[in-house]
Amino acid sequence: MTATDIVTECDKAVEAIVSSRLSSLYPSFSFMGEETYKPGDKLGPEPTFICDPIDGTLNFVHGFPHACISLGLAVDRVPVVGVVYNPWFDTMYTAIKGQGAFVRSPKPTFGKPLAVGEDAHQTRRLPLVNNNIPLVSLNTALVLSEYGATRDGSIYDAKTETMTKLAAAPGSKNDGPMVHGIRMMGSAALDLCTVATGGVDVYWEGGCWPWDVCAGWAILTEAGGKMVGANPGMWENEIDSRLYLAVRPSPDDQGQKEIVEEFWAAMGNHKLDY
Repeated sequence: MTATDIVTECDKAVEAIVSSRLSSLYPSFSFMGEETYKPGDKLGPEPTFICDPIDGTLNFVHGFPHACISLGLAVDRVPVVGVVYNPWFDTMYTAIKGQGAFVRSPKPTFGKPLAVGEDAHQTRRLPLVNNNIPLVSLNTALVLSEYGATRDGSIYDAKTETMTKLAAAPGSKNDGPMVHGIRMMGSAALDLCTVATGGVDVYWEGGCWPWDVCAGWAILTEAGGKMVGANPGMWENEIDSRLYLAVRPSPDDQGQKEIVEEFWAAMGNHKLDY
């Protein structure tokens, strides 16, 4: 059995457990999962649980500890509940619309014996950092992105040339904003949660599916972040657009609109087309 076979079996088994449990508790709700999705399936306005049993599959295969289960609830096609759990670090991000976003993680021990029971974890409200620091511009930003599975044609050109532009120094051949850094971590759900913590300023991605982003989207927006589209001018975004640009929380939303416009400008004439 190959690593791919093992992951596929894990995906199917986890999704089956989740869908079975949820259908027994909420029989009138719909369910959309990565493993049971069929081409042509559409997300409707009815309450729908949206699940990715293993988000970050390649990380899972390689044993890189940046993978999770992602479970969201959309109502009227809007993410309203999100739960993202990384079992490697026993870290769970949660959000309910109108009630804030939180992360539950093991308490740091700093050389002391590990705590057990209720004392082993702490729950903190998001964002964790930079919550009092306004967004300024891309030249002070840390950016998350991914190459994705499509690595040829106009999509690949748009991604590579945009990232080259973002990384380039002002006045250089590519005359870019010289962002602080570009990271590729391999899990859309955890990437969105990382933006929600305030630890990353921008996440830009195309090619994802609703199960990749539903939960993270709910967590991001409840933390005070903003989600728009990956392509210039997409101020209004849909959960199944497959085009996402997320920015971190900022006091009174300062700088969010401006950094989105600056990012779109860095794309030039490129567009992601899925």
